[in-house]
Amino acid sequence: MNAERKIRVLVAKPGLDGHDRGAKVVARALRDGGMEVIYTGLHQTPEQVVEAAIQEDVDLIGLSILSGAHMTIFPRIQELLKENNAADIIVMGGGIVPADDIKKLIDGGYAQAIFTPGTHTGDIVAWIRETVKTKLA
Repeated sequence: MNAERKIRVLVAKPGLDGHDRGAKVVARALRDGGMEVIYTGLHQTPEQVVEAAIQEDVDLIGLSILSGAHMTIFPRIQELLKENNAADIIVMGGGIVPADDIKKLIDGGYAQAIFTPGTHTGDIVAWIRETVKTKLA
């Protein structure tokens, strides 16, 4: 990876959930960690998220989901990424996701990581750096 190139992350709030404080805290931490962050705002469809990720040429999509729709949204995002030849974009998530569903999402290849409330933002920054570095190696 070129030392000049910043990691590009799209932070998205898909679905009808209107609570975005956590997404904004993570977005700020990623910026403070030296990443370029594009925040899509509230109420995004999976189609809008994937379109923005492709247009912005991001390395990673971070989905913030508190609505309980994670078992629908993550698979749809992956389906759209594949349809658009963008399956190399890493997908992670955060929010209220039960442990059993986290395992299903990761084991199913729908997300590479899910961070739940209370996760230190420094851990998220470190995970993204390592994951993107491995992808680009």
